[in-house]
Amino acid sequence: MTTTGEETAADLRGPLWWARWRSAAFDCGLAAVSAVECAAEGVAFARDAGIPVAVGVVFGLLAGSVLVVRRQWPIAVVLVAIAITPAQMGFLMGLVGLYTLAASELPRRIIASLAGMQLVGTLIVTFVRVRQSMDSGRLTIGDWFIPFAAVVMSLGLTAPPVLLGLYAGQRRRLMESLRERADSLERELQLLAERAEERAEWARSEERTRIAREMHDVVAHRVSLMVVHAAALQAVARKDPEKAVRNAALVGDMGRQALTELREMLGVLRSGGERERAASAVPLAAVGVAAAAAASRAVVEQQHGEGPCLEELEELIGQSAAAGMVVDLSVEGEVRVYAAEIEQTAYRVVQEALTNVHKHAAGAKTHVRLAHRVAEIAMQVENEPPPEVGSAGSAGLPSGGNGLVGMKERVVALGGVFVSGPTEAGGFRVSAVIPSP
Repeated sequence: MTTTGEETAADLRGPLWWARWRSAAFDCGLAAVSAVECAAEGVAFARDAGIPVAVGVVFGLLAGSVLVVRRQWPIAVVLVAIAITPAQMGFLMGLVGLYTLAASELPRRIIASLAGMQLVGTLIVTFVRVRQSMDSGRLTIGDWFIPFAAVVMSLGLTAPPVLLGLYAGQRRRLMESLRERADSLERELQLLAERAEERAEWARSEERTRIAREMHDVVAHRVSLMVVHAAALQAVARKDPEKAVRNAALVGDMGRQALTELREMLGVLRSGGERERAASAVPLAAVGVAAAAAASRAVVEQQHGEGPCLEELEELIGQSAAAGMVVDLSVEGEVRVYAAEIEQTAYRVVQEALTNVHKHAAGAKTHVRLAHRVAEIAMQVENEPPPEVGSAGSAGLPSGGNGLVGMKERVVALGGVFVSGPTEAGGFRVSAVIPSP
């Protein structure tokens, strides 16, 4: 429940039909004043009607007390006021009753009908009383004064309370409408905030997935080659010292490259985290920053062309060849430049496929095919059956099972198609097609 709703619920604590104790006290006070007025007017009514004064006073007290139910039954109050108009009683009750009736939620035709009855009743009673006063000699004004006094008195006792009640009712309804709109806007803002948090959480999840994929691509390939070279170094350390020196140099170069790429990636992550912490002072701004930062960093990297490209593919294959793998590269079609994200994805697919060959089929001959087509680029990495288990080429590399998943996520994110699986000859094939508008 919103704050406005809580305030409204807290106010609804009055007795019976009253919303507040203050309203109940006010209506009881009005009823007491009206009862005293009607009781005083009942004295004159009893003398004119020839009944005991006590009866007139009691009748006035009972009639005036009806005003206490004006909020619950405004029609009853107005009808009682109309009924006692011939006795010249209940002027306060008539005014307050008409005001309450006009301010209520009753249909306008009912309000107009009862107000018209009150107007006609007051007009007739005033006309008769003024005529009697002139006939008795208490008034010496001309006959024109009779209708004038009747019209002025009836309008004066009917029109002001009705107009004021209509204004008060319309103003109350307007305030309720504004309060409802404020509550609705507050609920909408809460929903927007919740959706923003959900989008931010989704963005953070996507960012974590992207970071994990990048870390896997950067670390897995370099470290796999380092392990292969270390195994080869161990095998030839005594037999061929010169080759051992070359393998040691390659291991050092690959380790430095892996550290450099990791350092660059961690620098990007650290700078993004500092921006998010700087914006965390404003909650809603932090939500926007968290939602936008994860989605924008990849775009910025792609716009600036950071990351590997297809020109580095030969160097990648050369590193695998230096580790003892026989790799055959074939390129079809006219070579051209693609968008940064397409070239990075194509490079990472080939890189991860070669890493998997190192892990699971060390020493197997591998064929890398790259096809430049009209509106797409296709790549395929296929290895032949690996040599016997326990051969010198096997380095016993661990596998986390995330390589194929990461490749498929990269390709599908660009609208491409990814297929992988064993071949009939006992090898393994990885194929991917990426559209290039």
